[in-house]
Amino acid sequence: MKQPDYLFEVSWEVCNKVGGIHTVVSTKAKTLNKLFGNNFIMIGPDICRDDTAVQEFEPDEYAMTSWAEYARNKGLKLRIGRWKTLEEQPPVVLVDFTPYFNRKDEILTELWNEYSLDSLTGGWDYIEPCLFGYAAAKVIESYYEFYLEAGDTIVAQFHEWMTGSGILYLKKQCPQIATAFTTHATVLGRCLSGNGMPLYSALESYNADSLAMQFGVRAKQSLEKLSAQNADVFTTVSEITNRECSRFLGKSADVITPNGFENDMVPKDEKQKEIRLRVRRKLTDITERLCGEKISDDALFVINSGRYEFFNKGTDLFIEAMGELNKQQPEREILAVAAVPAHHLKAFTENENSSEDSFSSNGERIYQNGERKKRNAVSTHRLFDEDNDLILRKLSECGLNNSSDCKVKVLFIPSYLDGADGVINETYFDFLQAFDLGIFPSYYEPWGYTPMESIAFGVPTLTTSLAGFGLWIRERVSKDQKAVTIMERTDDNAKDCVSEIVSFVKKELMLSPEERERIRQECKQLSGSLVWASLANNYLHAYEQAVDKARQRFDMYGEKQALVNYAADSQTQSFKEAHWRKILFRQKLPERLYALEKLSRNLWWSWNKEAYNLFERINPEKFAALENNPLPLLESLTADEIERLVKDEAFLAEMDKVEKRFDEYMYRKPEEKEDMVAYFSMEYGIDNCLKIYSGGLGILAGDYLKEASDSCKNIIGIGLLYRYGYFTQHITKDGEQLCEYNAQKFTHLPLKAERDSKGEWRKISLSLPGRTLEAKIWRIDIGRVPLYLLDTDIESNREEDRSITSRLYGGNSENRLKQEIVLGMGGVRLIEQLQLPVKLYHNNEGHAAFSSLERMKSYVRKCNLTYLQAKELVRASTLFTTHTPVAAGHDMFEENLLRAYLGHFADYLGISWEEFMNAGRMKGDKDEKFSMSVLAMNFSAQVNAVSLIHRDVSRKMFAPLYEGFFPEESHIDYVTNGVHHLTWTSPLWQDFYRKTFGEEYLSDTSNAKYWKKIFDVPDEELWTLHKQEKEALMAFIRRRLEKEYTLRAEDPQVYFKTIKKLSGDKLTVGFARRFATYKRANLLFTNLERLQEIVDKGVQFIFAGKAHPQDKAGADLISRIMEVSRMPQFTGSIIFIENYDMSVAKQLVKGVDVWLNMPTRPLEASGTSGEKAVMNGVVNFSVLDGWWAEGYRAEAGWALPKEATYTSDDYQNALDAQMLYDTFLSEIIPAYNERNEKGISGKWCGKMKHTIADIAPHYTMRRQIDDYYNKFYRKMAERTRLLEANDSALAREYSQWKHNVMRLWDSVRPIGLKYPDSEREAMDTSGEFYAEVSLYTSELKAEEIGVELVIANKQNEKINTYTNILPFELVESGCKKATYRIRIQTPAAGVHDYAIRVYPHCDLMPHRMDFPVVKWV
Repeated sequence: MKQPDYLFEVSWEVCNKVGGIHTVVSTKAKTLNKLFGNNFIMIGPDICRDDTAVQEFEPDEYAMTSWAEYARNKGLKLRIGRWKTLEEQPPVVLVDFTPYFNRKDEILTELWNEYSLDSLTGGWDYIEPCLFGYAAAKVIESYYEFYLEAGDTIVAQFHEWMTGSGILYLKKQCPQIATAFTTHATVLGRCLSGNGMPLYSALESYNADSLAMQFGVRAKQSLEKLSAQNADVFTTVSEITNRECSRFLGKSADVITPNGFENDMVPKDEKQKEIRLRVRRKLTDITERLCGEKISDDALFVINSGRYEFFNKGTDLFIEAMGELNKQQPEREILAVAAVPAHHLKAFTENENSSEDSFSSNGERIYQNGERKKRNAVSTHRLFDEDNDLILRKLSECGLNNSSDCKVKVLFIPSYLDGADGVINETYFDFLQAFDLGIFPSYYEPWGYTPMESIAFGVPTLTTSLAGFGLWIRERVSKDQKAVTIMERTDDNAKDCVSEIVSFVKKELMLSPEERERIRQECKQLSGSLVWASLANNYLHAYEQAVDKARQRFDMYGEKQALVNYAADSQTQSFKEAHWRKILFRQKLPERLYALEKLSRNLWWSWNKEAYNLFERINPEKFAALENNPLPLLESLTADEIERLVKDEAFLAEMDKVEKRFDEYMYRKPEEKEDMVAYFSMEYGIDNCLKIYSGGLGILAGDYLKEASDSCKNIIGIGLLYRYGYFTQHITKDGEQLCEYNAQKFTHLPLKAERDSKGEWRKISLSLPGRTLEAKIWRIDIGRVPLYLLDTDIESNREEDRSITSRLYGGNSENRLKQEIVLGMGGVRLIEQLQLPVKLYHNNEGHAAFSSLERMKSYVRKCNLTYLQAKELVRASTLFTTHTPVAAGHDMFEENLLRAYLGHFADYLGISWEEFMNAGRMKGDKDEKFSMSVLAMNFSAQVNAVSLIHRDVSRKMFAPLYEGFFPEESHIDYVTNGVHHLTWTSPLWQDFYRKTFGEEYLSDTSNAKYWKKIFDVPDEELWTLHKQEKEALMAFIRRRLEKEYTLRAEDPQVYFKTIKKLSGDKLTVGFARRFATYKRANLLFTNLERLQEIVDKGVQFIFAGKAHPQDKAGADLISRIMEVSRMPQFTGSIIFIENYDMSVAKQLVKGVDVWLNMPTRPLEASGTSGEKAVMNGVVNFSVLDGWWAEGYRAEAGWALPKEATYTSDDYQNALDAQMLYDTFLSEIIPAYNERNEKGISGKWCGKMKHTIADIAPHYTMRRQIDDYYNKFYRKMAERTRLLEANDSALAREYSQWKHNVMRLWDSVRPIGLKYPDSEREAMDTSGEFYAEVSLYTSELKAEEIGVELVIANKQNEKINTYTNILPFELVESGCKKATYRIRIQTPAAGVHDYAIRVYPHCDLMPHRMDFPVVKWV
């Protein structure tokens, strides 16, 4: 028999343990590796998981490097290595098939056109393996192209329908490659047996196409059938499965290829005796502790094991037979073990003092919360749903409860035996050696590894005539052998089978020790004939047939040659280019100046003016040139400059003073009882030197951490460290925005690498498709608060992954998804890595919502909680802050991307993929994208908007999540944004406030009593201070314009004309923010004649802001401003400042007279630029939207109306522009120009004073952070502690209650209803409204159901909201019925609409939206 030169073996279970095929390919590999050497290559899926592939696969970066480079250049994503857990470590290629997700429709269409592959109904459980098979074929094709020639013989072996697309691809693209297809169990065979339908007696009556439609597997059946029909050779594992193939696939197997085994893992007799004795003692001890009964030393140990297929694997017959034996009271005791993995929660340990559940000596279950239960003395692990577990129910039915009168004791082990299950703690093969009999009465068993493994370890075994292994034994082995008993099994002889199992066990009980030993040796001898060294010949015979067919196609590939030159060209490429490495030399300051180093390493200096002034004092010009960053300043100091500082006594005295203040500040710590909050944000605006922010969201997050530090709160920040941050803006001469990205120099940032005790850099790792991503952990100190940042720019990462943290909001949708995975999931792993005692999680926007999924996974896998139980704990401890007022502004991702990167997460959580996707879908529509904000909503019990109006907008936006409730009932609350006082208040104003309010105000900045003191300040003092800030702004603008105009080569005359017209005496209006169309930066230019009228009265407008690089409309607004600013009538009066950042913002908010904001209603979620201006006495003029709708005071500013007049944007814009012009001309300009004899406007000073006194204290970050603690954090912490107590007892109880309600809710229905008949006559307003509802409550308690009257007024035939909601009173209950009644005084005269709403009620509900289930009566 001639074997092929090359063999590729493709299976979904290569280095990926799922089921029995993993055993097939892993055990066969030893024999094939000996036959083919390195010409045998296994190909498996590179699945995005945290454990599986890592456990079995060892990458080898030096293996087949030339071909690997060639394959990758063709777009293939693969990893080459070895199967490390196998002795021979055969070559393995893991292929990442997720890049084909975006091409799935194109690929499936190709296969339809070529082969009529019907993929239309296939879900992801079909698409993923189909694309894997396709990708595996592409890998084989690339290897073939690179290495092989026409004279080589090649076979590609594909296992199961899951790889069949590879056969179809190679048939067309690579005719030289012979293909083999092996099915181990047909799709329809599994469906029939799994649904309890007769398979064998009715086989010939079934129509394959009809069955495929019935079971929803048309796509899988189509691929399986086409694979069998198009492969060069088709094999299956047994004659019984071949019968299925003939009927369902329209083709019988060309060769039967039974499964083999490698018995070299069977120990020698002496070692086996040692293992057997150890495991038997352990099983005896565990059973005795479970049931509280002594197990005799000569007990017969019987095992049934395998997958949890209760009927197919014959577990039901095994238990019934044990029950029958127990009734017969055999003389010798029997220990029957069912080792069948099931959905279990945690192990019952043998240590009663453990924090885990345990079992006591009398058989009682001792739960961690102290609860004791006598029931279920048979299972080693707590099961998810004990009451409905089929095995436990069958054991109970059969009287197998391990009571003292039971001669058959039972042990149910619902865990994989991997040596670390928590109770047995033995591997399956060691465990198996303890047994005297193996009983595997399977109904559907195409082959059957469990009985084959059993005899390999000398355990006599019973199998059936419906098992492929049983048929093979029957046909090839003497009937006189005693090692394997083949029981006849049919579709309808279950009772006979039970009797035969009983007889089989009783015969064993009667055997002498000598007879038992002889049979054990017979088992081992029989096992020797089942090794792969013998059975692999069946595959070689099949391959010979396949190669013969391929040779018949020689004319199609006769000219094929290998790509030999590619390897030679690529080998030396790495030596042609320089490899640059970095080395860092640090400035070492003398010990006397150490305080400068200490202060520079904490961003406290950025909001402490004394510290800032200290650094500026060193060298003001250089400090400014270095963007006011002390680290590069200190690094740049010369020896002479250092010596000068050391000798400057005044400087040293000031330095010591600042250091002392810093040390005193840092000495104070958060209260120990205060729970730690982790604050997640995509961006942070701390200072201009740290460019990890783009706009308002980041500035808010930075302000939040600063205030957390000042208020000594137990908060940490989690974010990403961007190499490039946000872009630097330049404006061309034509008014076009250019975006320039400049790399940050990390040595110039106060970064600290987080290291472990060995000095190694701490990192987190995440599984991405085909690779593991690592991210370094950095720390930046924001005063007392640590900000932890993740950085993926590591050499060990792929280039595409190193750039994940390259740019804030950079790249395409896929990169954005990766950023949010790193932020959310990586952030949680960071917390675990650093062992931070975080209790509460605050997601600032939806970007970090994946943090909840990572926490869910941890609860499910590490704490053995169910998905629903874990969800209660995650929801209780998570707050979601939404900042976005329009649905389109929320991050949303295509399902293809989610499947590629998080396809494994549904399995982790124990839910379906559809359930996973619906967690991020508003309406559950399959075509709907996955919304991060919806995900955040679903996993956060508490949600807040950022202003009162935004709360109402958000309630309407997310209303589809809460069907049956009005938006006004939503739990979404609000905390209006504030600003960090010391950051945004200029040094002059800070000094003024300290003098006026007293130093103590700084520790209580939201206390309005201090701010009222402004009314005692003379107008002249206030006016003088404001004039100083205006003049400073004018000087700043002149410097900036000189630089900007020069760089873009503006006409010098334009510059001089602009500078000349710029004046600190003019009314100066500021407009600076992100340039998005809804901000309406162009509203001012609606009517240029009116604008000129305003400008001519001595008004100048200063604009600044950036448009998102992809926002063409926003960039066009900037172009329009530049265009108007160049018009002769507006030159010098309309000015645009480039590159808006924190430093520009600080200049503008302190130096303008009016802060202008004209957003489209109601799209300004909050807005904080106006709040920053308020801190400096600047008066606001804005639409009543966002924060200004709450902050506006008539005596402290101006406003356009809150409500829009028109539905048309064009009409509304025109009206708002007219009101804007009128307000300036009739109110603002006259107020500013109304001066007294000292040239001071008393009216303007009055506006400033009211702004400071009535608005400023209410929009400080101190007020905001206090709101978060008072409204959310404290009650979240209390609820979390409540749910976590006693091993999460209440979380379990609450989730179980929800589960029960959902199970029974459909059966709750009205059986009686009484209400006023208003069609007959109207009710009198002096009367009483009476209604009564009787409900069938099913198994729910009457108290668990609430009934309420919802009163509303219909407008335009539509109910938009309610006017009142009143509860019914429970008046009678019993016999699954309950009556609820309401009596109220009739409402005001007129027509009222009302409805009766029924809802579930539980005292553990934090609010109704936590479980938004309703019925209308």
